[in-house]
Amino acid sequence: MAEAHSAVAFSFSITHEGFDINYDQEVLNLVWQSGVRSWKKRIARFRNGLRNGIYPAHLQSLWLVIAIAVALHFSGKRVPLNMVNNIMPILPGDSAVWQLVACSLTGLVFWLSICYTMRYSLKLLLMYKGWMYEARGKGKSVSIQTKLWAAVVKVLSTWNKPGLYSFQGSLPRLPLPSVHDTMTRYLRSVRPLLDDDNYNRMTQLAKEFESGIGKKLQWYLILKSWWSTNYVSDWWEEYVYLRGRSGLMVNSNFYGIDAVFTNLTRSQAARAANITHLLLNFRRRVERQELEPILVQGLVPLCSWQYERIFNTVRVPGIETDKIVHYQDSNHIVVLHKGCYHKVIIYHRGRLLRPCEIQIQMEQILKSDSTPSPGEELLASLTAGDRTKWAEVRQSQFSKGVNKQSLYIIESAAFVVSLDDQDYEFDEKHPEKLDNYGRTLLHGNGHDRADAAVLSHMWEHYIVEEKLANRADAPIKGHVWEYVVATEINTGYDEKGNCLGTPEFQPPTPTRLAWDLKNPVCLTAIEEAHEAAQLVLNVSS
Repeated sequence: MAEAHSAVAFSFSITHEGFDINYDQEVLNLVWQSGVRSWKKRIARFRNGLRNGIYPAHLQSLWLVIAIAVALHFSGKRVPLNMVNNIMPILPGDSAVWQLVACSLTGLVFWLSICYTMRYSLKLLLMYKGWMYEARGKGKSVSIQTKLWAAVVKVLSTWNKPGLYSFQGSLPRLPLPSVHDTMTRYLRSVRPLLDDDNYNRMTQLAKEFESGIGKKLQWYLILKSWWSTNYVSDWWEEYVYLRGRSGLMVNSNFYGIDAVFTNLTRSQAARAANITHLLLNFRRRVERQELEPILVQGLVPLCSWQYERIFNTVRVPGIETDKIVHYQDSNHIVVLHKGCYHKVIIYHRGRLLRPCEIQIQMEQILKSDSTPSPGEELLASLTAGDRTKWAEVRQSQFSKGVNKQSLYIIESAAFVVSLDDQDYEFDEKHPEKLDNYGRTLLHGNGHDRADAAVLSHMWEHYIVEEKLANRADAPIKGHVWEYVVATEINTGYDEKGNCLGTPEFQPPTPTRLAWDLKNPVCLTAIEEAHEAAQLVLNVSS
């Protein structure tokens, strides 16, 4: 009970001598800092949402429009549509103050009209697809129509510096093809895979579908396309991706490899700390929307929605379907080393820890002589097996007590770091090493890969890789890894291979997660999941 008492920040008791108040000033200070940080993030999200809502217009332009309305009204000239005089009878007075209110409301109405006119003009322009089919290069010229289109798009999109999500409201809807076009493309795609008899049979089935139930289903899609910008993405995620019951380890996840020709340091702790800090910096840029959206040809924006689910995201298993849970904020990561899970605080004293400070935490974990509790070493195998079985075990064994708390810490972490005690190297003379390296990056030994949106692995002696759960498509995760690798090369390490800088204070000590896995039902489920994972590993090898 000592740990429970020490975790209480405030206590109040009444005795025969009076009342007694006990409080822990340090814990209350941490609670206060957490609350301040949370409100700062809420204010930043509101400010960014307002900026994105009016893009491509400037928020500052509102005051200019109001000033014009005030100047026109008090100079005796009529505001367009005589709106100020139409608003005045609604207000409780006609003094100069109320006239200013009427002018402000008039300016707001005209300003919103301008904002949405610019937004939907940009949306209409982005529906143009002719630029895709025009040849470029030496001796080629772009049509005048495309040049005019590009000029107008450039003016509207650069009128205001866009944030990460600024173009979301201007993206055109996904066009819905007709049933006939869909069947034609389908038959064209399966023709190389079928012989003549099967292809003729498939052609007949396609005709029956097109003239039968296909018409009814098409109407459902038409109705769906009227209410959403993408008629397929949410249904695909809910009814295809999340309802898949097979394990995610090799069926859904993918990985990113390190810059194998670059050797910046031989210190595993330093490399882990630097990569962790860079990932957290990228997360902060996403949260603040400081990243510029990806633009094709420097003009056409791509959807940025998937950036939101890179970090603080977990796929929670269900009996019939999983669900994706995204946490708005997380001030910790989880580190897996030699079968033991550690919670690592990455915000302290009101700021993000520096790489040299995170390195101290990583070194503490690497030097720890902790041993896994019964069942803990193979615990991650549960996330590699059948989703329904994992959901059943989760409900029965991880829905209360210390198991629920530790599982929540893992799932709510910004991401998970795995410090492996094996060494993998790339050798041009032995390309089979790279094959083995790739397989290990994808699935490891079946129980050292927790199910997280981003899972970074730090091999012994320097090598790093990133295993990525399919919470976002490859271009988004590729952007993350490109930023991390390129920035690390530019930042570098000191002459001893340690992170640059000097720690300003002793960072919070990593906390070992506790588990109660002694229940025979739980141990049996973990062992069965591990055996199933080994079968998948053998097949993939």
